[in-house]
Amino acid sequence: MAKARLISVIGAGSEAAGADEAACETARQVGRLLAEKGWGVVCGGLKGIMRAVCQGASEAGGLTVGIIPSTDAADANPYCKVVVPTGMGQARNLLVVLSGKGAIAITGKGGTLSEIGHALKEGKPVVSLMSWDFPGVTRAADAEDAVEKILAAVEK
Repeated sequence: MAKARLISVIGAGSEAAGADEAACETARQVGRLLAEKGWGVVCGGLKGIMRAVCQGASEAGGLTVGIIPSTDAADANPYCKVVVPTGMGQARNLLVVLSGKGAIAITGKGGTLSEIGHALKEGKPVVSLMSWDFPGVTRAADAEDAVEKILAAVEK
């Protein structure tokens, strides 16, 4: 049996952190596009960008994995097919990025920044979409561009 191919999608969990309607629609498109290309998504499993990317991937028949900070699987968004309750709080951010071949960051604040840092330290490619911009991170213009760039980076 082949192992699932996963891309970490990281980003804002609330509107205050950047998960507004437009950002969530972009995340939903990212999830759908990844699923259509045979990739699953792994995220923090909660609301905002995490919920939207899982929704898009789920609607396209893709695998969705939520690694949640609490010990209660019921805390995960309804689009997570696989829920990993950790009881680790924000320390679970490392597990989210280690579980994917690369990461797409969509908006976000400090938690997203920590995940970007973990991914870069582990040598994983990171694509930024309306998120942090600094050396080592590839910028993307839209959902399609982000998916193309991350898949080009992980499939080489």
